[in-house]
Amino acid sequence: MKKMVIFDPAMCCPTGVCGPSVDKNLLRVSTVLNRLKKKGVNVERHNLSNNPQAFIDNKIVNKFLVDEGTDILPITIVDGEVVKMKEYPTNEEFVSLLEIPKEYIMSELRAKKENNSCCGGNGC
Repeated sequence: MKKMVIFDPAMCCPTGVCGPSVDKNLLRVSTVLNRLKKKGVNVERHNLSNNPQAFIDNKIVNKFLVDEGTDILPITIVDGEVVKMKEYPTNEEFVSLLEIPKEYIMSELRAKKENNSCCGGNGC
């Protein structure tokens, strides 16, 4: 199984899904990661505020931060290779990068609806 690690910018809480106005993209990422965890796919996630040592210990991330600053965050690494910077992976990229079925990141209701459609999930 592929190993994904996401290095988040400094946020008020580990997921960034807190406060009076929640960033919809952070909510999406948090939801995807929760769904993946339920399927046995664990994605490591480090927040610069809560775990700065992880940013120091990872030589690749550390070099990017020294050379480019924190604007480079978030950084997504899969199997030790940087695959995305400055943005979180899209849902399609999670599927592709982790080599998992797309159903892993869909809501159970949506997956059931697509699989039980008259067209077999391929559209009519």
